[in-house]
Amino acid sequence: MAAQPIISLSHIVKEYATGAGPVTVLRDVSLTVGGGEFVAVVGPSGSGKSTLINMLTGIDRPTGGDVVVAGTRLNDLSENQMARWRGRTLGVIFQFFQLLPTLTILENVMLPMDFCNTYPASARRGRARDLLAQVGLADQAHKLPGAVSGGQQQRAAIARALANDPPLLVGDEPTGNLDSKTADQVFALFADLVAHGKTLVMVTHDRELAARAPRVVRVQDGQIQ
Repeated sequence: MAAQPIISLSHIVKEYATGAGPVTVLRDVSLTVGGGEFVAVVGPSGSGKSTLINMLTGIDRPTGGDVVVAGTRLNDLSENQMARWRGRTLGVIFQFFQLLPTLTILENVMLPMDFCNTYPASARRGRARDLLAQVGLADQAHKLPGAVSGGQQQRAAIARALANDPPLLVGDEPTGNLDSKTADQVFALFADLVAHGKTLVMVTHDRELAARAPRVVRVQDGQIQ
């Protein structure tokens, strides 16, 4: 039996107002992603792939169409509801890591648990340690982000994305700031997470990495090809 969709985008249109008039970035886009899938989203700069990802995370709202993620229709949520939903449902991994520089790596991983109050306060430090061990950073827990390599920072960011055990991980060029060997290691970590039940959608410019994903979605001129 096919996995239930965790993502369902139906006839999405996104327009932005500009001084020269409205600009349409997404044009009647529909996309379904099943639970446990690993999907790479590719396309040239300006194709609309980042806007597509912003629909999944609730950062952007559609001008038309429906966005349903993990059983919730995002169109209906207030900003406060969206923040709570995002904290429990999504783990987002960015190109430039977005770790807070004045907190240790361990403290960075604990932050989502503190924000969403998802685990007892007494359990959060231990869970963060376990997640850092999972991504191979147990011995770096008490260092500041600036004291470790870019690849290690990205692994810490992945651990942070996993903090609240979200069903869906979204990567926005998560290997774009890494050398090819480190990018390969991060991709292998993603594949392992999917093998253990996570769903992962990743925007990437790296054609070789994208070709290794089980499913590739190509975006061109605001449409899925």
